[in-house]
Amino acid sequence: MRIAPMRGEKEEGVAPSCILLHGSWVDIKSLLIAILLVSTLILASEVFFKYSFIGPACSLNQVKDSIHSLKISQGTTLNEGATLADALEWRDNDNPIASDGCNTSKTIENSHNNTTSFGKAEEVINVDNVTVIRRDFKGFGSAASIFVEFGAYRGGDNSFAIVGLGSKPLHVYGDANFQCVWEPADRVVGAVGPRVKGRADKFLPDWGYGRVYTVVVVNCTFEEGVGVDGQGGKLILHATSSHIDMANFVALEETSESYAASSASYKSKNYTYDFLYCGSSLFGDINLQRIREWLAYHVRLMGPKSHFVFHDAGGVSAQVRQVLLKWQALGHVTLHDIREQAKFDGYYYNQFLVVNDCLHRTRFLAKWTFFFDVDEYLYVPPQTTLLQTMQSFSNYSQITIEQSPMSSKLCLPIHNSSTSREMWGFERLIFRNIKRGHRWDRKYAIQARNVLATGVHMSENVVGKTMHTKGSLIKYYHYHNTITSKEAGLCKEIVNSSSISLVTYLDEDPYQIDLGLQYVAQAVKEFELQKIGLQQLFA
Repeated sequence: MRIAPMRGEKEEGVAPSCILLHGSWVDIKSLLIAILLVSTLILASEVFFKYSFIGPACSLNQVKDSIHSLKISQGTTLNEGATLADALEWRDNDNPIASDGCNTSKTIENSHNNTTSFGKAEEVINVDNVTVIRRDFKGFGSAASIFVEFGAYRGGDNSFAIVGLGSKPLHVYGDANFQCVWEPADRVVGAVGPRVKGRADKFLPDWGYGRVYTVVVVNCTFEEGVGVDGQGGKLILHATSSHIDMANFVALEETSESYAASSASYKSKNYTYDFLYCGSSLFGDINLQRIREWLAYHVRLMGPKSHFVFHDAGGVSAQVRQVLLKWQALGHVTLHDIREQAKFDGYYYNQFLVVNDCLHRTRFLAKWTFFFDVDEYLYVPPQTTLLQTMQSFSNYSQITIEQSPMSSKLCLPIHNSSTSREMWGFERLIFRNIKRGHRWDRKYAIQARNVLATGVHMSENVVGKTMHTKGSLIKYYHYHNTITSKEAGLCKEIVNSSSISLVTYLDEDPYQIDLGLQYVAQAVKEFELQKIGLQQLFA
C-alpha cells in the first residue's frame, strides 16, 4: 500500500504540474486538452444533427429563401439583411420544423399540417403530384339583408305588389329571387294544404344607382283570385339566392276588413281625386316660405280634388309641419315619417323606394299621379287648365314633362324694400336658362293603374303608350337649390334691364326673362288667403 505524502511534503520524482487521479499522476495540460477536444466533438455533432436540413450545398441565400418561404406561408417575413445565424436563430426559436435540404415544399406542408396562426389546421392534398393547401372561407355577421320590406299592397283579385330594398350585390350581380305563396286564414296549422303558389316578377327600378341597397319591387300574380272570399289570409314571400331559401316572411296579412277596403278601391270605376302628387324624400333645412308658396300654387293649379303625399327624411321640422297643417285639415296633405331609411344605405335618401311605395299605395286613388320635386312648379298656359290638358292625354299611360331651368341668382332691381319683402320667390326669379344643345331632365305623370314600377324621371315599366310632351302644352319651372336657401341667398346678381328680349349671361350660360309664373302670383296669394286665411310671411 502506497501512502501519499503529507501536506507540505514533496514526493520524489513527481512534477509539480501533475495531479493524482485514480492513483496515477496525470499532467494537467494534457487533461485540459483532452476535455477541450471532447467538448468540441460533442458540440460539432449536435450542430450537425440539429441543422442537417440545410445540407452542405445550401448557401446563405438558399437557407434564407427556404425559411423566407416558410414564413410567408405563415403570414410573416424574414428581414432582407438577415445573416445565416439570424435565419437559423429564427428557425430555432420560432419554427422548429424539419425540411428536406433547401426545398421549401415539405417545410410549408409540415407547417400547414400543424395549427396555423388562426388556430385551425388546414388540409394539405396532392393534386397531380402538386402539393395543394386547401383554404376555407368563413363568413361572420350580415352585411346587408336580402330584403327589407317597406310596403305591401293588393293590386287586384290575383295580384299584389311588395316594395322594399335588397342587398345590391345579391340582386344586381347575383341571382336573388322570390316565390309567392298565399295561405288562407282558415288553413289548419301544420297542414299540407291548401297553400297556393304564384308567380313572382322582380323589378329593380333605380337604374343601378343603388349603393349598399337597391330598390326591389316584387309583383306576385296567381292564376286565380286568392282571398276573394273575404275571410282573410297571408301573402308569404320566400327569398332565395343560388336556389337556397334565404328567408321566409309574411309580406301581407289580410283581414276581412282590409280586404273589403282594398277591393273597393281597385274595383271602383271612380277616383277619389283628379290628381295625386307623390313627393320624393324631404331632407335638409327646408325654407318655410318656399314650401308655403309651393303648396298654395299647386293646390290652386290641381284643384279641389287634389292630394299631396310628402315623405319626411329629416327635412320636415316643427315649423314646416305648421305650414302643412292647414292644408292637411282641408284634406290635401298626407305626411309620412321615413327617417328610419337612414339605416339602409340607398340612393339619395332612398327616393326610388319612396316613389315606388307611393305609386302602389295610392294606385287607385287618382287617374293621374305626378312625380316632381318641391323646387319645381308645374305650369300650363293661362288659357287652359291642368284638367283639360291632362284629358287630352287620356290615351297615354305616361307623359313626360319638359323643364324650364330658372336661375336662383339673377333678379331685377326692386327699389321699394317693402315690396321686396312681400314678393314670393317665383315672382322674383324670372330668368330662364336658354342654353341650346343641353338635355334637361324631365319629370312625368302616369295613369298609375297601368304601371308596375317607376323611377324618378319616368317609368320604364308601363303598360301602354308614353308621350314626351312639348313645353307649349305643359312644362315645369325648376328653381334649383332654392328649397333650402334663405331669402338672403336669392338674387345675388341684379340685372339693370327689364327688356324681355335681352340675353344676360351668368357663368357663360345665357338667360332670358320668363314671366310665366309672375303673372299668376297675385292670384295664388288671394287663393291662399281665401282657403286658409292670412299667413305669416317667413323671412
